[in-house]
Amino acid sequence: MLRILRHLLTPAWVLDRVFPASVLAAIEQAVKASETRHRGELRFAVEAGLDLADLRQGVSARERAVEVFSRLRVWDTEENTGVLVYVQWLDRRVEIVADRGIAARVAQAEWDGICRQMELAFRSGRFEQGAVDAVKAVGDLLTRHFPARPDNPNELSDRPVLLR
Repeated sequence: MLRILRHLLTPAWVLDRVFPASVLAAIEQAVKASETRHRGELRFAVEAGLDLADLRQGVSARERAVEVFSRLRVWDTEENTGVLVYVQWLDRRVEIVADRGIAARVAQAEWDGICRQMELAFRSGRFEQGAVDAVKAVGDLLTRHFPARPDNPNELSDRPVLLR
């Protein structure tokens, strides 16, 4: 019940305090820099809380991340190399969802390690550094498995999304 109240009573603008324009710009720059090294496409999304319907159904951060992956069309890349870094702020959960082209080569345990590091940084108040480090770590994995080619189009927006 406490979780439901927290989600329903926390305004979406709380994200503006934790992820102000300067932090979003740093994340965007990290995504741009990362994507020059590999063929993957990164999206970064942050959501303050879930709505009542999701809360009543007990939707987990992972389930919501998969839904956001679809909603943001992260799957819509030529090589199926989209990756979503999803932050569910109120539950302090981070999830990484990779498209099937990447999931076939990178184990979920590797993504989970990046998520836990980001959560650790967030718990200590290092929001910008935690997010930027996570983007770099995702980029390192993608560079190992999907190095850039001369023709390396930018298929998805690099701008982080605050879901309201």
